[in-house]
Order: sequence, then structure tokens, then C-alpha cells
Amino acid sequence: MESFSITEVIEQAVQTEKLGSGFYAEMAGRFSSNAELKGLFETLSLKERQHEKLFSGLRENAEQQIPEDWGEVSKYLRAIVESEFFLGNNRSLKSIEKIRTAPEAVRFAIGFEKETLLYYHNLRGLFNESALIDRIIKEEMGHIVWLSEYKKAFAGAV
Repeated sequence: MESFSITEVIEQAVQTEKLGSGFYAEMAGRFSSNAELKGLFETLSLKERQHEKLFSGLRENAEQQIPEDWGEVSKYLRAIVESEFFLGNNRSLKSIEKIRTAPEAVRFAIGFEKETLLYYHNLRGLFNESALIDRIIKEEMGHIVWLSEYKKAFAGAV
């Protein structure tokens, strides 16, 4: 399995946040008749754009922060990115088109947030700016909490 460069790892995080922002913006439009759900998705889209900017800021000093065991770490991160969720048959972009109901949107969003958390947890020890990554992780965890509250509101429909 080919290794990622450190800048590729950051770029994947940036692209993940772009994907999340686009997904949430599309869901806000798709479910605009439900003001509460629309507001949730609009807020999540904004948060993802903010995370994208934060990850973009890591690029400048990234090459000076390559850890000793980079080869193995890189292979693991690539395996996450190449997982079924990101690049497989059920990958994110393909699945968005199939979402028809609010419960499906929330269920998908929770899965997306969990996958990105897995990736980001593995980034936390790679950079000197681990406090920044910890902040993003905490916010992503908050996204799961928000979405889970909506999931409960659907009374088992999700």
C-alpha cells in the first residue's frame, strides 16, 4: 500500500470538510420545509467550512512535522480514506443521491461524522498543533451529539 505524504494527509482532511459542508448544504436545501432541520444542516455546513480553513492553515508547516513512524501511520490513514465509506461502493458522494428522507439524512450524517472522527483522531499526534486538531475533534463530536438528538426525535425511524 502506497504511503501518503504529510501534505496529502492534510489535503484529505480539507477535502473531507469540503465534502461535509457540501453534503450539509444540500441537505439544508432538500429539507428546507423543516426549519429546525434546515437550521441544523446550515449550521453544520458552516462548521465544516471553518474546519476546512483550519486544516488548510496546517499545510504551511506540515513538511517539518513528519513523525518517525510516518510510513506505517501513512498506510493506516490511507486505509481509512480508501475505506468503503470514502471510496467504496457505498462512498459518501454516491450515497448522497440516495437520501430521500430526513431520518436517512441524519443517519448518513452520523456515519460521516464518525468516519471523519476516526481519521482526525489519528492526525492528533502528528502535528505540533494538536490543540487545534483536538478542537476540531471536539466540535465533530458535538456534531454527532446534535445529530443524535434529531435521530431520537424520529423515534426509531433512523
